[in-house]
Amino acid sequence: MNPDCPLEEHVSRRALLKGVLATSSGATVANWGGLFASPARAEEVKQNQKRCILLWMNGGASQFETFDMKIGRPNGGPFRPISTNVASTQVCELLPKISQQMDKLTVIRSMHTSQIDHPQGIHLMHTAYSEAANIRFPEFGAVIAKSLGHVGSSLPNFIKIGSNGDSGSGFLGPKYQPFTMSHDGRLPTFAQSSLAPGIESRRNELRQFVEDQYAVKHHVETAKMHREAYERARRLQSALKTFKIDDEWAKYESLYGDSFFGRNCLLARQLVEAGVPFVEIGHSGYDTHADNFTGHKGLLPPMDQGWAGLLTDLHERGLLANTLVVWMGEIGRTPQINNRAGRDHYVRAWSTALAGGGVKGGYVHGATDQDGRDVTSGEVKEGDFFATIYQALGINPSTEHFAGSRPVPIAPFGSKVVRDLLV
Repeated sequence: MNPDCPLEEHVSRRALLKGVLATSSGATVANWGGLFASPARAEEVKQNQKRCILLWMNGGASQFETFDMKIGRPNGGPFRPISTNVASTQVCELLPKISQQMDKLTVIRSMHTSQIDHPQGIHLMHTAYSEAANIRFPEFGAVIAKSLGHVGSSLPNFIKIGSNGDSGSGFLGPKYQPFTMSHDGRLPTFAQSSLAPGIESRRNELRQFVEDQYAVKHHVETAKMHREAYERARRLQSALKTFKIDDEWAKYESLYGDSFFGRNCLLARQLVEAGVPFVEIGHSGYDTHADNFTGHKGLLPPMDQGWAGLLTDLHERGLLANTLVVWMGEIGRTPQINNRAGRDHYVRAWSTALAGGGVKGGYVHGATDQDGRDVTSGEVKEGDFFATIYQALGINPSTEHFAGSRPVPIAPFGSKVVRDLLV
């Protein structure tokens, strides 16, 4: 039991698993026909709802090999810059497809964060908070699920595909836990019933009868949530086809690229289009303490194509304007190149990127000095970054949730929205 979570937010571990680990409250839903009498109205709501896709570069992609190159400097590295579809803006040659999507991107070259190692950085860049002994902060995916999700959805409201971060819903409780899938996009084993439909239906009727009889004499929230968890699990069965992309893949493979990351980007598009407010996709291997340049030469091409394909697909479907795509890892890489041709951890000056969902396109925010050691303008700290994300999604960054009796804002006190990033 989480002592920071009110009693009504608790369910058993079994119910949590069977309940697919996600529901929330808000204004979106995947089962549109059940909420709207008019198909046209359902489609309008689905098009206009806010959602977020996080592309998580686990280990920390190098800013010098992506968006903040230092050509001609001793630490510049072997790669060359290429022009983009935005005049006077260049990126690394390893990002040829993203170079043609720069008109959709806001690149932040001036991140300055506080946690330099992986576990602490992963926590920080998923929650906006440093770890604390007496409180488990929720990931921003859980905050978005609570703010923009819907309790009646057949689909989870917070989905993670092959990604990192273990804070989950934190003190928000199990109702907002992520539904976690493997790096190859496979569903967890508990997501699908192993019973024949007839047997499952009879067992469910028996369970409902027993719980109804219990509820007559025992009015407790935990029993109610236990029942709701089973109902969510049963509703999920009707939506499992949303997780299947095989029939679509032949059409989209050339756009997204034949990689796990590309396939997961297509799956993310399919999920947000179906009403899921938050999807996170992981791409690992960026902790390049050795062979940084060889590592990025192998990692960036499939990431470049998957990311560019996602932006193209969202744009062509009219979804990008209300879908915020976030590209980031937990740290940046050092300006200096070590004796193993690697770059180590660095947080004084590094890069992230945003697209769609209320942020400017074709915009580069902030700058670093000639060697990329320090921010020279437009510094963005973690709290400011998350406050801006929430603002772009229509969520008040000063919103407070309660850990027990303690109010905790979703962006730390003192955080400021970076207005220059927003449309």
